[in-house]
Amino acid sequence: MLIRDLGWLVAIADHRHVSAAADALGTSQPTLSRALARCEAELGARLFERLPDGVRPTPAGDLVVDAARDLTSRYGQLVSSLARVLDSGTGLVRLAFLDSMATSLVPSLLRAFHAHAPQVRVQLRQEPGHEIVHDFGLGAVDLAITSVPPDGPYGWHLLQEERLVLVVPATHAWRDRDEVALAELGTEELITTPQGFGHRSLVDGLLREAGVAPAVSFESQDLATIEGLVAAGLGVAVVPEAFAGLSGTVGLRITAAGARRTIGLTWRTDRELTPPAQRFLDFLVGRGAG
Repeated sequence: MLIRDLGWLVAIADHRHVSAAADALGTSQPTLSRALARCEAELGARLFERLPDGVRPTPAGDLVVDAARDLTSRYGQLVSSLARVLDSGTGLVRLAFLDSMATSLVPSLLRAFHAHAPQVRVQLRQEPGHEIVHDFGLGAVDLAITSVPPDGPYGWHLLQEERLVLVVPATHAWRDRDEVALAELGTEELITTPQGFGHRSLVDGLLREAGVAPAVSFESQDLATIEGLVAAGLGVAVVPEAFAGLSGTVGLRITAAGARRTIGLTWRTDRELTPPAQRFLDFLVGRGAG
């Protein structure tokens, strides 16, 4: 039997009719019937009962069709994996990125790379930093766009820097100010990301340097949601400048010199990148930081 024959068995089982399966596969009914007969002869079992209105799998057929689904799926994965390894022009890049970059940096980078290599597919994972590191460990991603380089054998290419601001509700007493010192936040309620997120580590570090520990009123993985909670009057937040004002908040410049977030591309240096992933990396490095 051929892999094609196994796929045809699955199609017959799904359509419950040989002629309908043949139409869906783009082949003739006699050709499909001969393939079915060949499979049944090789396996020594009748796989389908012929009925007036079509066919249905026998108990042996159910077993064979389940195995055929698994084998054809694994074969498809094999073909896809080989494409990633062998072809930098039509392969697959597995890219992870932080939620906060979903509507800004990532779309612009993908648009530029697609114009450069239109046949390369990019599979996206949108997740927090600690899950990105976990996926790197599993070998589930090739590259990632993060706010800090992970500890360990990772390369890092700076893509951009963002100013951090304090966003306050439009009714806040500070709404008419241009800037604020983080040391002033001691009595404010803070809205931020959960523990373990890169942004939370950055904000906690800035607050620690300022000598304050404001109470955290709400936590969210999404910076846009955080800005919306601030607009609703539920607290204040430190976010990248691009998020200020999205829902009517007011952004105040933070006086601390380190109130910036770096964004970069990272990858494992102890593993060889696939040709498509290396092409993506080379393209972004060639563009320089933006």
